[in-house]
Amino acid sequence: MVRSMSGRKAEAARNDGVIMAAAREVFTADPEAPISAVAKRAGVGISALYRRYGSKEGLLQKLSADGLQTYIAVVEEALADDGDPWEVFCDFMRRAVDADTNSLTSRLAGTFTPTEELYREAERARRLNERLFERVREAGVVREDIVFDDVSLLLEQLATVRIGDRERTFQLRHRYLALFLEAIHAPSESELPGPPPTWEETSGRWDV
Repeated sequence: MVRSMSGRKAEAARNDGVIMAAAREVFTADPEAPISAVAKRAGVGISALYRRYGSKEGLLQKLSADGLQTYIAVVEEALADDGDPWEVFCDFMRRAVDADTNSLTSRLAGTFTPTEELYREAERARRLNERLFERVREAGVVREDIVFDDVSLLLEQLATVRIGDRERTFQLRHRYLALFLEAIHAPSESELPGPPPTWEETSGRWDV
């Protein structure tokens, strides 16, 4: 009996993985796509999908929550690394690009109502981001007129690069990431126009 339950749970977990992967592909391509498009991409019946998530809104909330947890894990791993602050930060940026969680932010912000848990986890991610960025600031290796909200928006911009196949897309994203890292590495003789974005500006985009 235990073995049978374990098998059903394993199958359910596999199905959830397939559904979430399909949802990510469908909704980052077209946030307005119907939930039936996810079922078709995942190869499951629409009724099975509704039994798991209840609605498109529920699916989007789960998709965003999973992406946020993935991103938080990347930041926490960087914070646990006591190596050279600049090298740690650069490695964090590369892994953040590879995780591609910012595709969800750039495409899904404002398309559904976030849960209280999502707001709490977003605030947690913000605090972790600030801790990580403070390291490079204290080390004096990043230009003084940059804040982490600049970095967040840059990661979103990189996530919009979609050319050719996946390998070529990520090759180009890392190309432009290298340019960005070079641009914010201190010292810098130029000044950036206008004030940096604020947390209120970037987080406010999730309001519907």
